[in-house]
Amino acid sequence: MHKNFSAIFAIPFVLLILFSCSFSGGQGIPEDKKDYIGTWTSTEIYLDISENGNVDYKRESAGGSTTSIKAPIQKFEGNSFVVGALGFDTKFVVSKPPHEENGVWTMTVDGRELTKTTFQNF
Repeated sequence: MHKNFSAIFAIPFVLLILFSCSFSGGQGIPEDKKDYIGTWTSTEIYLDISENGNVDYKRESAGGSTTSIKAPIQKFEGNSFVVGALGFDTKFVVSKPPHEENGVWTMTVDGRELTKTTFQNF
């Protein structure tokens, strides 16, 4: 009985450690992807990519539903990137990587053009 009692208390601590490691942001953004860092928005999307690789994503649909993700970038696949933790991941398909035209930074993610901004709240 004593062994089971200890295991019950140990499991939450192990899960907490794994959960904390999953959201730590890990390796950060590779040098050749530094242009991705920043806050990107459109009328319905907010995407913040931090220097340590954490992503905060919110999308409001016309019907009023909201999709949100807060997780680290797991890897880049070409221009696209995979975000996730604890076995769940989402691929953000980047058809036009970050680029500057006339002083305005844009990139196209999942078919939506996003503009880099200093706006921090959505």
